[in-house]
Amino acid sequence: LSLGLAAPPTVRIVHSGLACNIEEERYSERVYTIREGETLELTCLVTGHPRPQIRWTKTAGSASDRFQDSSVFNETLRISNIQRHQGGRYYCKAENGLGSPAIKSIRVDVYYLDDPIVTVHQSIGEAKEQFYYERTVFLRCVANSNPPVRYSWRRGQEVLLQGSDKGVEIYEPFFTQGETKILKLKNLRPQDYANYSCIASVRNVCSIPDKMVSFRLSNKTASPSIKLLVDDPIVVNPGEAITLVCVTTGGEPAPSLTWVRSAGILPEKTVLNGGTLTIPALTSEDAGTYSCIANNNVGNPAKKSTNIIVRALKKGRFWITPDPYHKDDNIQIGREVKISCQVEAIPSEELTFSWFKNGRPLRSSERMVITQTDPDVSPGTTNLDIIDLKFTDFGTYTCVASLKGGGISDISIDVNISSSTVPPNLTVPQEKSPLVTREGDTIELQCQVTGKPKPIILWSRADKEVAMPDGAMQTESYDGILRIVNVSREMTGTYRCQTSQYNGFNVKPREALVQLIVQYPPAVEPTFLEIRQGQGRSITMSCRVLRAYPTRVLTYEWRLGSKLLRTGQFDVQDSTEYTVSSLSRDSYGIYNCNIINEAGAGRCSFLVTGKAYAPEFYYDTYNPLWQNRPRVYSYSLQWTQMNPDAVDRILAYRLGIRQAGQQRWWEQEITVNGNIQKGELITYNLTELIKPEAYEVRLTPITRFGEGDSTIRVIKYSAPVNPHLREFHCGFEDGNICLFTQDDTDNFDWTKQSTATRDTKYTPNTGPNADRTGSKEGFYMYIETSRPRLEGEKARLVSPVFSVAPKNPYGATNTAYCFSFYYHMYGQHIGSLNVYLRLKGQTAIENPLWSSSGNKGQHWNQARVNINPPTSFQLIFEGIRGPGIEGDIAIDDVSIVEGECMKSDQPANNLRSGAVGTLAQIRLIPVIILMSVLSHQR
Repeated sequence: LSLGLAAPPTVRIVHSGLACNIEEERYSERVYTIREGETLELTCLVTGHPRPQIRWTKTAGSASDRFQDSSVFNETLRISNIQRHQGGRYYCKAENGLGSPAIKSIRVDVYYLDDPIVTVHQSIGEAKEQFYYERTVFLRCVANSNPPVRYSWRRGQEVLLQGSDKGVEIYEPFFTQGETKILKLKNLRPQDYANYSCIASVRNVCSIPDKMVSFRLSNKTASPSIKLLVDDPIVVNPGEAITLVCVTTGGEPAPSLTWVRSAGILPEKTVLNGGTLTIPALTSEDAGTYSCIANNNVGNPAKKSTNIIVRALKKGRFWITPDPYHKDDNIQIGREVKISCQVEAIPSEELTFSWFKNGRPLRSSERMVITQTDPDVSPGTTNLDIIDLKFTDFGTYTCVASLKGGGISDISIDVNISSSTVPPNLTVPQEKSPLVTREGDTIELQCQVTGKPKPIILWSRADKEVAMPDGAMQTESYDGILRIVNVSREMTGTYRCQTSQYNGFNVKPREALVQLIVQYPPAVEPTFLEIRQGQGRSITMSCRVLRAYPTRVLTYEWRLGSKLLRTGQFDVQDSTEYTVSSLSRDSYGIYNCNIINEAGAGRCSFLVTGKAYAPEFYYDTYNPLWQNRPRVYSYSLQWTQMNPDAVDRILAYRLGIRQAGQQRWWEQEITVNGNIQKGELITYNLTELIKPEAYEVRLTPITRFGEGDSTIRVIKYSAPVNPHLREFHCGFEDGNICLFTQDDTDNFDWTKQSTATRDTKYTPNTGPNADRTGSKEGFYMYIETSRPRLEGEKARLVSPVFSVAPKNPYGATNTAYCFSFYYHMYGQHIGSLNVYLRLKGQTAIENPLWSSSGNKGQHWNQARVNINPPTSFQLIFEGIRGPGIEGDIAIDDVSIVEGECMKSDQPANNLRSGAVGTLAQIRLIPVIILMSVLSHQR
């Protein structure tokens, strides 16, 4: 922007919420520790114009579990009930398109301590050639925590330390790095049978209390053992219920029993009662291995398993193999023919087959050979070989599959052998390839299959190795038809249909090809574009085709609303343009360009408008609040206009204001004279705002076209003390007197007072009769010099600490500020008023800035001093009592403003104009602020 207002973003992170502590580590790495379950609140303070967009992200995991894109677009990041996995580094990133984005980070460390667990192990060693056993017991304590846990052991009430008892050793296994503490009881003695406690501590960080767990060691302590009161495996029919019983046969303390399933979780309908597990109405999905596990933290858990098998018979199929010794696909008298049947059976060893001819049982003979194939090679298959086919062998052969255990329905498969039993043939009807369809339609691809019996047809893609529309590489069809619902352009291509051996002949597959062409309407760009332009200027719109099928026969038409503007046809080009040479009121609106082929139309839409762009509020100056009235405040609203030259001249702004939380807007128009320059800072003063209410302010630019885009911001009342000094104004109206404090080292204090509230017994002929603005209600600070005060006694008032704006890295000088205040020194015994400057880190040295003594008359005077502090500073007002009681000195309206004081012959550019009403006159004040001043650094 021309006037240097535009500034790249700066950012710093501040925290509220429930931190345990904040450490500033070396290299300015910041660590925020918080207890699990508390609320994390981090706020990103930014500067920069236009107002930067703020985004919180995290190195791992998401910034807040609700935000799947792992970003939070908000100044404040708030995570309530924070969990351990949400610790990590959080980044705040601010960008406004100028310079590079500003990024700051903070590491969040979540502290927690879980309940400790004690496990017990023992080793029995046998010394060679000596007839004694040595039993050594290990007690191991583990607790999850952050920071790392410290463990301590007790036997009863006695604290055990390494070396305190010869029979006890306490150590950490070197490979666990402090995650555990082992208590070793060497060669168990009677006194070692006792109650042991492990205390886990994180040294009370974040007020996390220690946690304790106890274990009673006795001569009965033993690891668990169990047995299952069930067979293995258990074979059941579907629909039956099953109960698995697991009992403990040993273990002290008493073990806990849990059931698990090897393939995932237990079925939902499972009923658990201690060691007993019941599954009602079993289905095939419930089959698998179930294990009972017993654990009592002594030794290793005990585990016993059983396998549940649910009987099933499914998927019966057959195929016919003509004589394998002749290269002929047909069945012929005098040659061999083989019929095969296949089913899926669980358990496979229970499967039996029986054969029938025309309903009568068949036994295996020399000419009719019945074989069961090896279940390992091709499980569940049986063959009937007819060695020398005779005319009398024609008929219906049936194979019946059943399970020995019963309870499951048999599967029976009929196969007809006759002179009409012929191998299959595939053809595609002439009109069925190529097939032309439109995107979104439903289409049927057809292969006609002849032959008897008719086999299952397999469909697949012939042109590329991609899946079929249903996601499988092959799709089965019993009638030769492949039905595709909601066709898409990716489905264009060649499809193969082929015969399978199932339910047909076991011969070389027959196949045929079907071509599918999917037409779709043109895809165009841009689908939507907003064009802003003022009246009398020209615009050109362009619409381009990206993809279409068919690509030929493309026509286009341009319309404004329903009015046809132009039509035409594409030859070789892929785009069309339309120009409006001079915009008028009638030529604003929505322009549509439709590009059309056989399958439909694609549309480019252009919204042509004269709407002004939104104004951009300027947040980076401290907006002065004039503190001279107790109940109301004023606010200096500042903004620049985005792209002011894009449309017609802005004639006015409509300003809306409403108290936060209210419905109704109060509106008024602000007239603009002349053209607004790009980057020009516009200032407008809001007055009569009620303390301490916040307000929403809405600003809408108006051109002859009408209203433009609005911008809304919230303004808040705040005591005017900022982290980096821009402006400071204090009229001593606040209860906290703008954070001024009384010096402890002086003789008496300054007093806050207004003429309306002062004591009726006040000393006449001294002190002010109103505050600096002439208000009897307004407050000021003064020294009361009546008795018991003595001559030469001092009262000192100390300002808050002001942080100066960061130095311009290219400039040699510090930032200059104009420090001004009003003083009142009236009375015949006036002493002195001194002002000192105290710099950070030099509290012992006070630099005199200004001084005055003696009677100055019954009126307020203004003092102005230029200061150039190199670092954070404070100001000290020192009032010294004169020789008598008529010596009251008062001060009011202290201000510090960036930049040097104006010469006294220049009129102060006071934003409070004398206009009547609640809002002052607008003024376009080009403000030039050094970029460096705007880039707040932490």
